[in-house]
Amino acid sequence: MRRARIKEAGGVYHCVSRTVGGQFLLDELAKQRLVDLLFPLAQFCGVEVLTYCMMSNHFHLLVRIPAPSHIPDAVLLQRAEAFYGKQGLLPSLARTDLQRSGSISPHIRQTLASRMGDVSAFMKEFKQRFSRWFNRHSGRFGTVWAERFSSTLIEESAVALQTVASYIDLNPVRAGLVSDPKDYRFCGYSAALAGNPVIRHGLMSFLSGRSWNSAAAEYRLNLFTTGGVAGHSEKKTIDRDAIRAELARGGRLSLPEILRLRVRHLTAGVAIGSKDFVNQIFQHHRSHFGPKRLDGARPIRGVPLPHLKTLRDLRVNAIG
Repeated sequence: MRRARIKEAGGVYHCVSRTVGGQFLLDELAKQRLVDLLFPLAQFCGVEVLTYCMMSNHFHLLVRIPAPSHIPDAVLLQRAEAFYGKQGLLPSLARTDLQRSGSISPHIRQTLASRMGDVSAFMKEFKQRFSRWFNRHSGRFGTVWAERFSSTLIEESAVALQTVASYIDLNPVRAGLVSDPKDYRFCGYSAALAGNPVIRHGLMSFLSGRSWNSAAAEYRLNLFTTGGVAGHSEKKTIDRDAIRAELARGGRLSLPEILRLRVRHLTAGVAIGSKDFVNQIFQHHRSHFGPKRLDGARPIRGVPLPHLKTLRDLRVNAIG
């Protein structure tokens, strides 16, 4: 039975999609294509990208979906022209409507607006556009992605957003590809350091630093453990088995050490945030849960993250 997807009118989502069979299909060119598709589509849909990571057999996105609002015709046309090109069919039809009657026809407006402000529509378009390119480029056919994407609703709080963003940007470290995420050019942290204004704005939306330099230093300190001096390229990856053993002994570990593990709650927890936030989401979607369940907030088992709760209680293999 498929797990029901929780969607709110606006909100921040951690989205993950994996390749079919877990195959390592995505080489550097494919990862770059995912990045190149991401930003124009996000701009068209009005979605804010906070960070991302493109790996060889899956990708992570942390995106802020805007609350529903009316989009003026001029803005709708501007977005459509930027995404499809001024000669595209939908922009041409919308422009003709505006010139003739002063407004975009309901049918064209609905066609364009239906792709905006919805995490499922955004992810569907993103994955489909990449699949068409990938199959043409590689001379293959059929599905690229294993299943529908997973999404976890994240509370709009600094602690929740920084935890999940760091988890995403540490993916290449967990995989042993690099010891410093700045050296992995297909993640948001590296893109922000290289000057990407969208990701800089996204990260600064939950960091306390008022300038990029101070915000970047704050985020970097969160990404790294106390086992060395932050910023040195000699930093070594902490052994994951050693972290698991320390957790089993009840040792107190830093958040960055924990985030070097694969914490399944952060990708499959349905909703992540404070106790009040998770209970509120539970009440909004009460019909998805059995009658015996009285509240929503559950502890994130196996890892010391006391300030965060999850809606889905993962009892087996919570840590990977």
